Amino acid sequence: MKLRLLQRLQYRNIFLSSLSLLFFAVTAIPSQSSALDWVPTDEEIKKYRESWNPLSHGPVLLQAVDTQPKGQLSIREFLFSQIGESSFGNRLSGPTDSKNGPVHLYQVSPSINTAYGLTNHIELGAAISMNSFWANQNGQKTSSTGFGDTSLIMKYRPIIQDPGGWRPSVTHYTQVVLPTSRWADAEKPPGGFSPLGRLPSTRFGEYGLTQGLMTRKILEPIRISAAVFYTYAAPGESNGRNAYTGDVVNTRLIFEHILDDKNGFGYNIEVSTLHGLTWRADGHEVNAGQKNGFTIIGVEPALQWNISQSWLVAVGCQFTVAGQNAINAIYPNVSVFWFWDKSGKIVMR
Repeated sequence: MKLRLLQRLQYRNIFLSSLSLLFFAVTAIPSQSSALDWVPTDEEIKKYRESWNPLSHGPVLLQAVDTQPKGQLSIREFLFSQIGESSFGNRLSGPTDSKNGPVHLYQVSPSINTAYGLTNHIELGAAISMNSFWANQNGQKTSSTGFGDTSLIMKYRPIIQDPGGWRPSVTHYTQVVLPTSRWADAEKPPGGFSPLGRLPSTRFGEYGLTQGLMTRKILEPIRISAAVFYTYAAPGESNGRNAYTGDVVNTRLIFEHILDDKNGFGYNIEVSTLHGLTWRADGHEVNAGQKNGFTIIGVEPALQWNISQSWLVAVGCQFTVAGQNAINAIYPNVSVFWFWDKSGKIVMR
């Protein structure tokens, strides 16, 4: 038992050390005298802007990897929903192995996200949301509608892809979640589940800090995006005691195939995973939520197209393909982008 505990602590320390080094490597900006300049040059940006990258919505379940051009603004209306009536056991298995669970959950979570290109390599954003749910937990029916959580987001792109070479874009992602749902006394959905595919991946009503790395490479007519996010939730309170839920790791892999450059029409295949860890970055023992951890894997087919140069739309539905200690659900969603630039010409991210 002691050996297993020591191994667990060792693995955690190795992981945290690696995460810290990765975060430092990505966010550290050398001085002007440094041989490596972690800001894309004007020539690199121009080369990328002139390459094949038709204006279109992009991924539904992932923030765009490349940042907004300086001075360009987007407002995104996103309707994310969840329908779950069965649950997975403590062994990773497919949907057919899920059982009628103690929680039947139906959620609709609309949100409004804004993003603004502060520079050609730094983007600032914010998101506000609402949440409505209808649930049946162990025969007890509940429903509620209220204010959701609020997010503040910053993206920094130190590396821009080279259209003529192998180099992809690399972006560092930071998200701070404010529990405005708790401040507004909104009722929590039962079960304490983190929804698959939606950022933030914190549970409803928690302070959260997410750090992520995102990458994208364009190979006409395909765009490939990938990302990994680590989310730490601040301690909460339950029944008069401190509640510590496990940290969460979220990954994404997206393939976009653009069929019509002019109308931005194409289809996406988006793969998402969500892993609830059995430990926390701050070292506290997990005493709330899914104490034994959880895993969810989902796949979403989606379509995207342009209504006009400023209005871009995508529609998709994510299906859970495997899970462990989690709810088995489907996630229909609709996303609409509105873009603005003072020049009147929208530039694809």
